[in-house]
Amino acid sequence: MPFAKPQEAIDFLDKHPQVQHVEVFIIDPNGIPRGKLLHREEVLSMYRHGRPLPSTILGLTVQGDDVEDTGLVWEVGDADCMAFPIEGGLLMQPWRNQPTAQVHLAMHPEAGQPAAVADPRLVLARVIDSLQADGFYPVMAAELEFFLLDQRFDANGRPQPAMQCDGHRPTQTQVYGILELERLQPFLDDLYHACEVQGIPARTAISEYAPGQVEITLEHRFDALKAMDEAVRYKRLVKGVAAKHGMQACFMAKPFGELAGSGMHMHVSLADADGNNLFASDNPEGTPGLTQSIAGMMATLEDAQLLFCPNANSFRRFQSASYAPIAKTWGVNNRTVSFRVPGGPAPSRHVEHRICGADANPYLAAAAILAACHHGIRNQLSPGPAIVGNGYEGKHQTLPTDWLSALCNFERSEWMKTVLGEDFHRIYGRIKRAEYQQFMAEVGHQDWQWYLTHA
Repeated sequence: MPFAKPQEAIDFLDKHPQVQHVEVFIIDPNGIPRGKLLHREEVLSMYRHGRPLPSTILGLTVQGDDVEDTGLVWEVGDADCMAFPIEGGLLMQPWRNQPTAQVHLAMHPEAGQPAAVADPRLVLARVIDSLQADGFYPVMAAELEFFLLDQRFDANGRPQPAMQCDGHRPTQTQVYGILELERLQPFLDDLYHACEVQGIPARTAISEYAPGQVEITLEHRFDALKAMDEAVRYKRLVKGVAAKHGMQACFMAKPFGELAGSGMHMHVSLADADGNNLFASDNPEGTPGLTQSIAGMMATLEDAQLLFCPNANSFRRFQSASYAPIAKTWGVNNRTVSFRVPGGPAPSRHVEHRICGADANPYLAAAAILAACHHGIRNQLSPGPAIVGNGYEGKHQTLPTDWLSALCNFERSEWMKTVLGEDFHRIYGRIKRAEYQQFMAEVGHQDWQWYLTHA
């Protein structure tokens, strides 16, 4: 996996002499960016020699506590592990009050040990390498929903939708409402500008199925690793721009029990080395490779669900007639199923994986999805007939709807151990087990402020 060359830093610093501080971050197994704020004089050395980060940085709970039995704490003395900047990861943060840049890091596969085994970006890179070795080049995009919330709670101490630029707080669903987007124009203008500065291909904005809920699609990338790099940077960017406007961007899967949840729909196809879509077909159901990929996703769903739904809150999203999937179903141009083949011309044929919550780590979700595609193709699996009509009706194999079941399925899964690597499988399982135990010990207590900021 190539890292950035020092010339990238030299050119950037020459172009931006006003930048005095640079935020460096790595994405932890929970999908949370963690790192440091450096002075500009420290940046070039990092590109030449790497930046030491503590081994514990990739063995933390979602609340930032050490998980001692990951093997990344006392046994290794919280060792320094070398992380390096990834190509194209040095970018301005336009939402900052003072000129500030950011650098996206990843652990070096050797010099980053022992923490490198817990780097989710390296996990995805290995899965992509495995596909490419068989002539499959994954094309992906993430489609993230989120809520814009007020930084102040309501009179009952609960989160509430943010005030719009016309001084009104949204109370109606108004899905696809144009006026609702217009009332968010100052925020959206800054968000699109920030995406342009960072090279993130933000496209269509939608007022989603709840007051204050928004979705912005990201363009498909032939480089799936780059697509997921952009997805994690996009979440960081949205939160920064929202804070600049006095709001909180919330990527919880289900912040309001009575309203729609927020998903991360993952769009995936496979291409050949020349970029030709191997799923392309005049048949709306696509090629055999497409349906085999869906069958692979179905066959491995229980094993991987903890990656798609990593938190207790994730499972509140699965409700019938909510536009969130509840069963192992697939269909063509059908939003009531888990695996949707969108309509459109043959060259655009792909699968929309609709199970992930917006709280999922894009790297890990993508790794599980792509490995499932590979599994389905290798074993020539069949998904059965496509669902026509309402996928919420009829008898279908339903998804596990509780955190503990997903956790236990993951811990037992030999397939997941193979996909992620034994060390990552063990570390991630112990992180989530520690979070589950803490949740059960504190059940009934909801630290809304923390989750709204970090989820």
